[in-house]
Amino acid sequence: MARRSAALLAVLLSATLPSIAERPELDSHPASEERKNLPPSAVFRGEAIFARLVSEAERQRWRELPIGRRTVEVGLALVGTPYKNWTLEIDDHIEAPSVDLYEMDCWTFFEISLGFARMLREKKGDYRPGDLLRMIEIDRYRGGHCDGTYYSRLHHLEDWIRDNAARGLVIDLTRQLGGIEMTGHSLHYMGEHWQEFRYLRHNPELIPRFQALERKISAQPVYYIPKERVPSIEPRLHDGDVLCIASSWPGTFTSHVGLAYRDPRGVLHFLHATSIQAERRVVIGPRLSDYLFAHPKAAGILVARPLDLPGTRPHPSSEKATEKRLQGTRTQSASSS
Repeated sequence: MARRSAALLAVLLSATLPSIAERPELDSHPASEERKNLPPSAVFRGEAIFARLVSEAERQRWRELPIGRRTVEVGLALVGTPYKNWTLEIDDHIEAPSVDLYEMDCWTFFEISLGFARMLREKKGDYRPGDLLRMIEIDRYRGGHCDGTYYSRLHHLEDWIRDNAARGLVIDLTRQLGGIEMTGHSLHYMGEHWQEFRYLRHNPELIPRFQALERKISAQPVYYIPKERVPSIEPRLHDGDVLCIASSWPGTFTSHVGLAYRDPRGVLHFLHATSIQAERRVVIGPRLSDYLFAHPKAAGILVARPLDLPGTRPHPSSEKATEKRLQGTRTQSASSS
């Protein structure tokens, strides 16, 4: 039975994965013919969950929603998913776009939610696991391309924002919302503690490149909104905004990430996958500002507003009509609870 499922998944993946090379405006790197492929069972886990999400998306017409609201709907559907770290470390040498719908960490939660939301707009129906993997590759890797090496993955949230903003996939709103430059911070953890990272342990020749990358990122300005200012800017945040938690620890700029979710009563929550031992799952957290003040090491936030892929952005009037319909349904549900 497992072998049959793996064979079926291989067909589904092969039907869609090559299409990433067909979008040169998103991927300036040619696909490497030497890149080795991992088996479908290694790069995609949770086909039944994927099918359930697709069914729910089609029933609720998520495709018609704005990208932020669409992302939140996917995130809400994933609430309760167990937390697990290191789900991307799937091989000793080969780096590949991967999805695990059974377990996720804070980063894979937000990128799966966003990737699934973009996938819904990218095509009409007949969604396959490979479609989601393609969205993940565009989001997760520098320039939208995985070259088969660990170095091509974006490992730092501040670097992810800069790369995705340069490609027109997110808008960095941090400075517009009153952000100030972080001072006294520098990156060095991956280069100094390479033994903790599976790919670096098995590919030590990459360590100098990561040390140089950390120096490069550290030399660039990073802006954040201090948590004391967050209550005043919460009304300006939208559903689906990517909220990166700025760290007070000088050895990093960011330490956690999640999504903005405004409930039917207007309260802005932090929707995220938490590693706190008592929970360890995807949760609808408290009000964003309350979350920040409850965590002394959280210094504030960086805000990135997601966009649909170029060429798939519709007229906003149709999105607003669908959002109003869905919001009315949620308001009724909240009133009766």
